[in-house]
Amino acid sequence: MEMTTILRSSFTNPPFTAHLSPSKFPRSFSTPFRLRTSLSFSPSLPPKSFPTNCSVSDDTTSSTNVASVDLSIALKKKATDVSADLRGTSIFLVGMNNSVKSSLGMLLADLFRYYYFDSDALVSEAAGGESAAISLKESDEKGFRESETEVLKQLSSMGRLVVCAGDGAVQNSTNLALLRHGISIWIDVPLEMVAKGIIGNKSLLLSSEITISGSYSEVLSQLMALYEDMRRGYATADATVSLQKVAYQLGYEDMDAVTTEDITMEVLKEIERLTRVKKMMEAAARPF
Repeated sequence: MEMTTILRSSFTNPPFTAHLSPSKFPRSFSTPFRLRTSLSFSPSLPPKSFPTNCSVSDDTTSSTNVASVDLSIALKKKATDVSADLRGTSIFLVGMNNSVKSSLGMLLADLFRYYYFDSDALVSEAAGGESAAISLKESDEKGFRESETEVLKQLSSMGRLVVCAGDGAVQNSTNLALLRHGISIWIDVPLEMVAKGIIGNKSLLLSSEITISGSYSEVLSQLMALYEDMRRGYATADATVSLQKVAYQLGYEDMDAVTTEDITMEVLKEIERLTRVKKMMEAAARPF
């Protein structure tokens, strides 16, 4: 059975488990696997927030809780308003892999009642795990890149998805063209935060160019080099949402104070802007 057919079936018949056909991948990636943790659709779960580094009084905590509830309601309303014009268009999140991007992706999926995928997780499962994927990337770069393209090809052929795309999505013109099947948004997170996240959780970055066992300064230096290679591809996204800019707009001195909800609201605003522009262009193209 074709991979697309299997995935479509899994969307309408829970539990959300799908097989990827081995024939659709290069020989190095011919091991079938199940989609488990990579697929998320759980609107009943409350969104997670990034931890902050400060303590607060009971009064401040109470005010913060009220603000969080208000923001949650505002997010649901904004998502409802945007959904009508979005019309099931998939959303691709690009940028360095980090907890900000993945938490954002899962919350967006909940708000829009979309399905969530992490493209790197799919490639890793096809290779037999994260370590195997990194080893294969080092020994068979071509096969690894072909698998990345095949994953994006299948995901981009469907709608109602939020996809956290790996760096392979912006490394060649074929993959960049596949992102045009949906709305692409660059989630720009300071490299210092990304480096700290990688040291704390090595699964955040599927890259043989990064030495996970290195010190913070070594990881940051490697990230800076990788970022320079990827920046041009990231910049082709339909919109950019900068964590640093969001923190500034909200008056936060510490970027750790920015929550998943805060950055999600900015993403929703960008999606709303893009869908409005598209709607205006379609209206202008209609004959009188």
